[in-house]
Amino acid sequence: MILLTEGQSMSRLFDLDWQLLADSVLMMIAIFVLFLIMSYFLFNPARKMLEGRREKIRSELETAKQDMENAQRLREEYEVKLKDIDKEAEGILSEARRKALGNENQIIAQAKEEAARIVDRSRVEAELEKQKMSDDVKKEIISVAALMAGKVVAASVDENLQNQLIDETLKEIGDKTWLN
Repeated sequence: MILLTEGQSMSRLFDLDWQLLADSVLMMIAIFVLFLIMSYFLFNPARKMLEGRREKIRSELETAKQDMENAQRLREEYEVKLKDIDKEAEGILSEARRKALGNENQIIAQAKEEAARIVDRSRVEAELEKQKMSDDVKKEIISVAALMAGKVVAASVDENLQNQLIDETLKEIGDKTWLN
């Protein structure tokens, strides 16, 4: 409790006067200006840094998303290409098999034709050889006949003896020789 003596008047608790109010207002203005200056020099660069970091993270996320989409698309394309490659490989293999079978059939046909030509040539050669042998036998028979004729003339043999000699010669040479 405050006791008042005579001659003292009651003073104010904070002693608010115009000077205190002016100082308070000036201090508030100074604090506000200081806040603006601090905001400009400290807070704005920090905000800019945070905003730059936010933009960098956002762009990296977008880039990562695009990369994922591209990777997925490429993966799908490669899977389609792999399927197409499998189909193409199967097609190439089936074409190679078909060509191989065609070549095999062609080679077999050529071999059969060659074998048929060889057989035909052999037959012709056998026929020619047979004809040659037949001609040789005929020449031999003619020479034997000429020899017999010479013997017949030399021996002055009668006709019965000649027929007998011819029959004997034919039996020696064979009846089938004349048929060729």
